Amino acid sequence: MLYFIPSPIGNLEDISYRAISLLKECDVIICEDTRVCKSLIQALNFKFDLSIKISKFMSLHSHNEKDFLSKIDKDFFKKNVIYMSDAGMPCISDPGAVLVDFAIKNKIDYEVIPGANALICAFASSGFTQKEFSFFAFLSNKGKDRQNEIKNLMQNPYISVVYEAPTRILSLIESIASIDEDRVLFAIKEISKKFEKKFKASAKELLKILKNENLNGEWVLVVDSNKNEKRNFINENDILNLNIPLKEKSKLLAKINSKNPKEIYKKLLLSQN
Repeated sequence: MLYFIPSPIGNLEDISYRAISLLKECDVIICEDTRVCKSLIQALNFKFDLSIKISKFMSLHSHNEKDFLSKIDKDFFKKNVIYMSDAGMPCISDPGAVLVDFAIKNKIDYEVIPGANALICAFASSGFTQKEFSFFAFLSNKGKDRQNEIKNLMQNPYISVVYEAPTRILSLIESIASIDEDRVLFAIKEISKKFEKKFKASAKELLKILKNENLNGEWVLVVDSNKNEKRNFINENDILNLNIPLKEKSKLLAKINSKNPKEIYKKLLLSQN
């Protein structure tokens, strides 16, 4: 059995009782960084007077996923194995998704255990009442990719949630303010840690506030939705019912389905015969 266990994102007490129970039962941990994971197990043992003893730590991260999985046999998971990322929920802006996919394809039993997650905590703390949101994870560090990503989240008709490093949080808010200085933002740093701080204001005001703040720590930024953008949902039937040439329909269908327009065109031709 393979278990995906969220690790604390700040306070050691973020660990769940179920996670601790599984850690006591497992001998092998696959983790993002073995040094970080070993330190976490030591800290948990000390904090809660436990005797978790892991016989083997194996490293699986974004740079070695293919090589790792090519060398492992699915029978390895007949015993209880845990995967943990450095902090928070595996697969959410952290490694682990490739291992989940491997488990599905190889019919390996697995469970994802609920637990600490900065994305959900930040959204719940924001006070925004719109229930839909988009998660952008970490934006590109610089260049046109970053500019385009910021433009996309500013045009988003849904609330946007972004992870950001302390060295770029101010420049991100500056970029947002240059597009819409009145857009309401919620920023939270060091979630679940001793020096957690929350801020909610317009982009213009938040920029002034943070210029006088200590920016050290991990940040999550929640951006209010673009109220001027309509939430239009286009489905295939809407396009198929349009009175336009087949080639144009094929191009539109290809865009919403991320498929080859030529293949779609052939299918549309056959459907008319």
